Amino acid sequence: MTVIDLGELRDDTAPDPAARRRPRAVGRPFRSVVVLLVALVTLTAGAPPPRSAVRTLPGGPAAAAFVSGDRVYVVQPSDPQRGVGRQLVAYRVAGGPPRTLWRTLLPGEGAATTVWEQDGTVLLVGRTAGDYPWETIGFDARTGRVSWLQPGVGFPAGGALLMQVPEMTGREAIRRVAVSDGRTLWSVPGTPDNVELGFGPSGVDRLVHLPAAGETAVYDAASGTRLAARDLTPGDRPTRRRTLLAAGMLLVLGDDIGSVTAYDLDTLQRRWTAQLPLVGYAERCGSLLCASRLTGGMWALDPATGAVRWTDDRWTGTMAASGGRLLVAAGDPTATGTALAVVEEATGRLVADLGRWDVIAQDEFDGRLFGVRRIRNSRLLLVELDPAGGRPEVRDVLVGAVGDCRMGVRLLVCRHTDGGFGLWRLP
Repeated sequence: MTVIDLGELRDDTAPDPAARRRPRAVGRPFRSVVVLLVALVTLTAGAPPPRSAVRTLPGGPAAAAFVSGDRVYVVQPSDPQRGVGRQLVAYRVAGGPPRTLWRTLLPGEGAATTVWEQDGTVLLVGRTAGDYPWETIGFDARTGRVSWLQPGVGFPAGGALLMQVPEMTGREAIRRVAVSDGRTLWSVPGTPDNVELGFGPSGVDRLVHLPAAGETAVYDAASGTRLAARDLTPGDRPTRRRTLLAAGMLLVLGDDIGSVTAYDLDTLQRRWTAQLPLVGYAERCGSLLCASRLTGGMWALDPATGAVRWTDDRWTGTMAASGGRLLVAAGDPTATGTALAVVEEATGRLVADLGRWDVIAQDEFDGRLFGVRRIRNSRLLLVELDPAGGRPEVRDVLVGAVGDCRMGVRLLVCRHTDGGFGLWRLP
């Protein structure tokens, strides 16, 4: 029998106190999984986990790799000594060795944040060194030819993109653009400082325009249709209130007494008001609404009434929900990962501390969540993190991997000891 010692599974010991920063939500564009908690787990298996054959791709320390279907896209920085500009290289990974499909020069300088393929077009979003701090570029997926380039961040939104221009207040309306050529399909009022985006399974599905005074308006992100409009604060002096979108609701945060007022997202009818001071973030967590404090800790609320079902000062957010349990996080990430725990959804009772893991950033999401932990000799232990099971399930040992991993539905890519990227098939 082989024993893989990941620590000690405990049901009764509280995790470390929660840190002040909340985690970003899983799978959203430009938001990677960044928080969890410390403890330990003992796993045993009848045989060692399978060690998949590693395949590698070239890529220096400043290169970045992204997964989309059976393709991996590597953004290579410019190399002035060789006279080579910044490039995007497409590889196909299907069965045999990775095959180079094409490589194309990228305009200007910058750093890619995400790359994905949608309806025959490869889309790259990243920071730039130009007048606009962000840009989105479309490439023909067959040839790599640049099809279009626009300032701003393009978010997946069904069969198109929702485009906004961060950090350029007052310059641009929010636009829906065609994936193939970047042409504008429609636009609505608002700039990133007064618009909230709501996300569904296919990307952005709602836009909420929140002016300092007058009517708040909700738009369908697919059609541009205005679904509802209402002045939420009639008679009040003009001010931009803090707002959050979660669980099909618009949450308006009061500045004075720490109140949160919830409105139905598609009708803007008021649902409830709760006294919750210093709310920093909110998200659906199973059948509940979880609100994280700016100072650490979390409330679990009934989304229909706003009633507090339970609260805990240890957790800073939820990562996943299944089987009546939540995977929760606490504290900021460290060099040894971030810390996770499993709790009962209905009561908040601690089921198990899972220890520190690096949760893998996801370019595609099929409902599964994976983490890695360094074990020895340039190897990472790959586990699946499912709160229903209560403990991590060992999936593989990644030989030669040194971290900085990303995954799609079928492929996993990590930095490799040879200086490039290692590729593995997900189980």
